[in-house]
Amino acid sequence: MDNQEEFYQKLRQTLVESTTFPTTYIYKFIVPNEESGINQLMEFFDYQGAVIISKDSKTNKYKSFTINVLTNSVDEIIQKYIEVSVIEGIISL
Repeated sequence: MDNQEEFYQKLRQTLVESTTFPTTYIYKFIVPNEESGINQLMEFFDYQGAVIISKDSKTNKYKSFTINVLTNSVDEIIQKYIEVSVIEGIISL
């Protein structure tokens, strides 16, 4: 089992045990401060009234994002993590 699979399994277990759906889920990401990656991330969450807060790092090399979005299931949350994983240099927190 690779680290990504393990991450999703642990996340699934934690969410099943602690979350009642629908709920507002908080995603946290760090991406290189480059327009292409930032635009990709925005496109993945461009729906359902997602509230997106961003902050530049001290060196301005990275940008952190906190994204609040209404979700209906554990599978929806995990699918979103899988979708954004294609962004080069993204770190999911």
